Amino acid sequence: MTLSGKVIIITGASSGIGEAAALLLAERGAAVVLGARNAEKLEAVVQRIREAGGNAAALSIDVKKRTDLLRIVDFARETHGKIDVFISNAGNGAISPLDELRVDDWDDMIDINIKGVLYGIAAALPVFRKQRFGHFIHTGSTAAHRTVPTMAVYSGTKSAVRAITEGLRQEAGKDLRVTLISPGYVKTNFADSVTSETLKLEVQNGIDQVGISPKAIARAMIYAIEQPLDVDVGEIIIRPTAQG
Repeated sequence: MTLSGKVIIITGASSGIGEAAALLLAERGAAVVLGARNAEKLEAVVQRIREAGGNAAALSIDVKKRTDLLRIVDFARETHGKIDVFISNAGNGAISPLDELRVDDWDDMIDINIKGVLYGIAAALPVFRKQRFGHFIHTGSTAAHRTVPTMAVYSGTKSAVRAITEGLRQEAGKDLRVTLISPGYVKTNFADSVTSETLKLEVQNGIDQVGISPKAIARAMIYAIEQPLDVDVGEIIIRPTAQG
């Protein structure tokens, strides 16, 4: 199937799951509008897509700023005249034991993982209502289903995303679709956000040993998007077969 004609915004698109989604969605024919903080990496993704014949544009944004989410939505509308899908993928995984009191990390996870999703909803929902079509996709985590030591705050933020997404789905009505994609270990730069050096190494080892390709998550997104408009895929949990 093709995604030709679809206009898709992706946050956190400069690496990892966001980058994989951008490349695969563009390959399938979608026009992708990419957002992330790292402008240099973002432009490299855009260039790869364009060199392959795809349609891509990008804005340097910070999902902690509501105005930046409004700006990327306005940019997509001005460029393409509509938005079909808004993928809130930006995330922060600064996990640590609570005893370490890394409060700045807690604030970042709350601001990026929760507020970033809410700001995306606030920016795109009025547009979707006016269009009478649209699809929200939020990147969650299996941490919303299972909390383990060092992941209390991260798990809390992803549990919040799961609750917000389900609430949005129930309020969306017949014109809008809402999907939560909940990955387990994925081969990304997730460990880069871990500020505890000991824990960073442990996380990276886990990713290296059992992590799956970010393309697997991108394919799950495509599955949800390609369903008929009257089919709403509520949540997909996707993890390595080796993950407990």
